Amino acid sequence: MELFLAGRRVLVTGAGKGIGRGTVQALHATGARVVAVSRTQADLDSLVRECPGIEPVCVDLGDWEATERALGSVGPVDLLVNNAAVALLQPFLEVTKEAFDRVCPSASRSFEVNLRAVIQVSQLCLTVSLRFQIVARGLIARGVPGAIVNVSSQCSQRAVTNHSVYCSTKGALDMLTKVMALELGPHKIRVNAVNPTVVMTSMGQATWSDPHKAKTMLNRIPLGKFAEVEHVVNAILFLLSDRSGMTTGSTLPVEGGFWAC
Repeated sequence: MELFLAGRRVLVTGAGKGIGRGTVQALHATGARVVAVSRTQADLDSLVRECPGIEPVCVDLGDWEATERALGSVGPVDLLVNNAAVALLQPFLEVTKEAFDRVCPSASRSFEVNLRAVIQVSQLCLTVSLRFQIVARGLIARGVPGAIVNVSSQCSQRAVTNHSVYCSTKGALDMLTKVMALELGPHKIRVNAVNPTVVMTSMGQATWSDPHKAKTMLNRIPLGKFAEVEHVVNAILFLLSDRSGMTTGSTLPVEGGFWAC
């Protein structure tokens, strides 16, 4: 199915590895103009070699001011994929105030990257896009549409042991997706989320490589398998494209039936 993404300018966060990298590669293959954002320069360097012509931006999205500097001048953006995320896995009873704020600062970092960065990057991209289209009113009057896809998780709506912080950030991201869709819909900007099960990226392998632990999760998935990167990427591209032109505020499961159980 033709998605008609050629020539569209798409910004992808968390582009260095996993789902983000796969998304950049797929978008590049369609002829889209891609701005790839990652905090690891080496990942961006190798991605540029694989996908000549993409625009790399190296920034840590957990740093609000650095993100504003890095993305404030990227130019007009038609489509956005908020993919960057971090995962902190701790039993609930160990997530104390000290663990959250001091002993494990990556807990607060989870909220910074998984949720706060989505708000900031979306604001920046919309602001930049509208500014370079001469003013927001001009863009809206011409009826030029836009689309944002937030990469959430099956954990947003089902509890998973030791994922209290991660589940919380992804649950908040799903609701943020709905509010963004509500407020941006009148401007012809659609906002959706994809909610994958475990994907065997480097992050997924680090968490689910133990066969006993993996079996516990696989027993809750009717299809009996974890997702491949391409399953999530295909869902993202569909939601970016005009093929999903009447879909907004949705959370699209890519989880093999996990939510059905």
